[in-house]
Amino acid sequence: MNTTAEPKAADANKTLTTVIYALYASSLLLGITCLVAIVMNYVKKDDVAGTYLESHFRWQIRTFWFALLWSVIGVLTLFLVVGAFVLLGNLIWFIYRIVKGWLYLNDGKAMYATTA
Repeated sequence: MNTTAEPKAADANKTLTTVIYALYASSLLLGITCLVAIVMNYVKKDDVAGTYLESHFRWQIRTFWFALLWSVIGVLTLFLVVGAFVLLGNLIWFIYRIVKGWLYLNDGKAMYATTA
């Protein structure tokens, strides 16, 4: 049994998760990179199943979809004053999610506490 393959795969998956966080972060300036990130999340999701990185993928996927939802709501209500506040709140929340996720990843922690 090749025991060096598993650590290499784990390192590669952690690097991939870091790249995905970077793509989400860069989407603040280059909006299109979040589409690349979400596709990567779904394509590589099975590779991280059963590891702490699975929680990061779930965190990233939920961040994308909720940010998209609140962006649409913000744009649709932009003609009202409330839309600008929705978009600003969404931006702050998005940044928070990326920073928190990246810090947890750096510390080797899962995003969600496990109940055991």
